Amino acid sequence: MLDRMLLIGSLYDFYGALLTEKQQLYIRLHYLNDLSLAEIADQFGVSRQSVHDILQRAEQVLLDYEKKLKLVERFHHEQELLSQIHESLVNISGTEPQPRLREIIRVVESLLDYERGIGGKEPARNGF
Repeated sequence: MLDRMLLIGSLYDFYGALLTEKQQLYIRLHYLNDLSLAEIADQFGVSRQSVHDILQRAEQVLLDYEKKLKLVERFHHEQELLSQIHESLVNISGTEPQPRLREIIRVVESLLDYERGIGGKEPARNGF
């Protein structure tokens, strides 16, 4: 269940704006605010089945976008590559990196911080 929540959360980060307003609202309430289907149904005066159907459709739309565009997959791949680049730069720089190498490391760390913010991961450590 947690894996499903993380998956839908990631997909929502990338494709949420492409959902209807109601789909966006229900996804936020259910996955981000952890409201049950019954709680959402009570809040909007609809049936639990109606909430379930809207969530199922929204999830399918998100999965279909990822299947076609692969933005989340590409994001995670690029983040892994940046982490590898960062690790390599830190390893070759030693304790006193040259100013240009220090600047390159800072730029890579900045990209990692930015991407981790998008993906909801913890911030990168700043070694310099």
